[in-house]
Amino acid sequence: MRNVKCKRKCNGIVYTQILVGCALFAIPLHAQEHNDTLQFAGQQAQVTISRSSGKVSYYFESGVQLRNTVAYVEDVHAGYQVSAAFSRHRVTASPVRDSFGAGTHVQVTHEGERAPLRLIQHITLYENQPFLLVSVEAVRANASGALPETSNLSPLAVLPAQQGRVTVPGSEPRILDVPFDNDNWVKALARPWPDTPAHTVSGISYELAALYDRNKLAGLVTGSITHDCWKTGIAYRTGAARGMLDSFLVYGGAATEDNKALPAAYGGLDGTHDHAPHGAVSGISVRSPVIYLAGSHDMRQDFTAYGHANATRNGRLHWKGYAPFYWNSFGVEGVLGYTKKMMPPGVAKISDFLHSLDHFNQYAAPVLSIDSYDQSIYTTDLLASLGRYGRKRGQQLGFYFIPFAVWTWKNTVEQTKLGDTNISLGEVVLKDKHRQPIAYKDGDWGAYAIDPTHPAVRAHIISQLKKAKAIQATFLKIDFLTAGSLESVVRYDKRVRTGMQAYDQGMKMLKHLVDSILGPDVFITQAISPMFPHQYAHTRFISTDVYSHLRDDQPGFPAWGSTEASLATGSFMWWMQGTLWPYTNLDVAVMQHFQENPELTEQEVKVRLYAMMAMGSILGDGSDFRENLATDRAKRFLNNPELCAFFSQPRAFTPLRMADGDTPDQQLSFYLEGDTTMLALFNFAATTTFTETIPVKDIGLEDGRYAITELLTGRSLGTVAPGQSSISLTVPVKDALLVKLIPANDLSLK
Repeated sequence: MRNVKCKRKCNGIVYTQILVGCALFAIPLHAQEHNDTLQFAGQQAQVTISRSSGKVSYYFESGVQLRNTVAYVEDVHAGYQVSAAFSRHRVTASPVRDSFGAGTHVQVTHEGERAPLRLIQHITLYENQPFLLVSVEAVRANASGALPETSNLSPLAVLPAQQGRVTVPGSEPRILDVPFDNDNWVKALARPWPDTPAHTVSGISYELAALYDRNKLAGLVTGSITHDCWKTGIAYRTGAARGMLDSFLVYGGAATEDNKALPAAYGGLDGTHDHAPHGAVSGISVRSPVIYLAGSHDMRQDFTAYGHANATRNGRLHWKGYAPFYWNSFGVEGVLGYTKKMMPPGVAKISDFLHSLDHFNQYAAPVLSIDSYDQSIYTTDLLASLGRYGRKRGQQLGFYFIPFAVWTWKNTVEQTKLGDTNISLGEVVLKDKHRQPIAYKDGDWGAYAIDPTHPAVRAHIISQLKKAKAIQATFLKIDFLTAGSLESVVRYDKRVRTGMQAYDQGMKMLKHLVDSILGPDVFITQAISPMFPHQYAHTRFISTDVYSHLRDDQPGFPAWGSTEASLATGSFMWWMQGTLWPYTNLDVAVMQHFQENPELTEQEVKVRLYAMMAMGSILGDGSDFRENLATDRAKRFLNNPELCAFFSQPRAFTPLRMADGDTPDQQLSFYLEGDTTMLALFNFAATTTFTETIPVKDIGLEDGRYAITELLTGRSLGTVAPGQSSISLTVPVKDALLVKLIPANDLSLK
């Protein structure tokens, strides 16, 4: 059959319809045909589709290539179906206009004569967006066949059996591997290629990942922008050559058990913590997560665009006025009242001291954040009285609770009542693959995951929020949220098939109840939680609780919770501030010591505060202000006018040098553009000074003369002269430097 061509115009874009054999292709004029292939050009990428095999290749501006990718479904009835194995592949293209703007939607349909399913790939390229979006759906091929049912569905898989290959250019290629949640003090990893071709590096990143060159910061950023059904995994395995991947799978259906025999960030504690397989999704059509792909010359821009894409797709919360300043009781006494260290008069003394800090009180009314507490001591009436005491000093009260888990003794799960309800915990607890209660935090005294879809859980959350209302709380800290996302073989709502469906439903319910019971102007911070969905809170911990010592290997301190570990992960997460959430939360600083840990040095306190600034964190403190050293330091640090002004409207700095590898000897640098540009440098190395030379053009600094001034002390560190091309700063071991580049004229500097 001869090719038949005609032109048409739609939404201002001219399309050519080409009939090739029995397939109709609607192709934009900027698409090209080359024998067996069709090529589509986006802002940063070119997409090539093979008509004969249905394989899709992606070529990015950064030089990253994903060649011969396929889609697949692992169906309960039809088994493993890969797109390249189907006998027919049809490609159509049409204009699209959605919340991201105008573009071209490319559809690749894979089908066969007797195939029980069709796979339909969706690829959308936008005119004015630096990314493209991909997804796949499994569709029943005929009305009499079984509905598709799957717990493993991938729109983009690079497989050796399909001659797939990923290429990452650059002399120092890296793989960014991100944990599923912020629990267990697990770092984000920047993994290098192995030293010898005989070895491989493999793993799973969750929800997002990056392939990039460490020196140029160019590469590929990918991740899901839909978080209401699937847990997204990004599995990888390096090839024989540096910068090559033999296997790269982006899929919906990640569910991994913790393996305590492995290191925490390498399969030990970085996964989804599941005790049951990922739930199977069924329907006439089952669609994968929608996956973002961007590969510019600066992956920092691609991460920021990823954050905005998530917010555009799912929404986000905003906060009016100044960011909250807060004091949190957990830094003094873990479970408040348990060791009777604080007792109610102790909280009153904290309130009195905070009231004396004029700059700390200059912006939003400070919050007394009462963390997990012994309810036999810190009753609702007592908390209400503390709130009244604080309000007389211009303070607000915070409230802590756990929506989707209950702490109890292992042998009392069946008898324990759920909160103020008459329902036993045994009726609402999630069940593992053996139909046993899931201990999210195992032990004789453990935290048991409960079902967000159960009406009793809703009633339990209402009772907690009524307590928050009774004490007039305006700040909520919600914790152990990951428990609500766990897979389970039983669920009250039978329509909910996956952990993320249940979690999204539960978080949506929680936010609705907060708005209706407490009102919309309540600040919500998430502690232990998955990264997504993000749109139900104002901020989230970047890492687990931070104890403020400098390094995890510091003698006398816990081997977790250091400033270095939290900022190393944060160096890959700065983009979340202002995109997913109004602010981040790097947990509290402490002026003297965290609970019973050894005392900190003044230098460690300074480094901690600078790390919080660099991340755009809200300002929290967990100090015992009945101790003289803590109060002396707070007067100099927490009441510093420059520091308080910054934290009233915090903004995250952009990284210049990110963390790399596992070592605690990280040397990191960041900058923040503004009326006054700021630089933040961190040297966690124990024996090596850190000298960073920063090209002026890399930080957006206009040519001119600037005074280099240390933030907290106002100490002059020199000048930047007109025409100067770079700035060099040196940081001693175990220290940090945060400076302002203040525009100045010649006379003011003489």
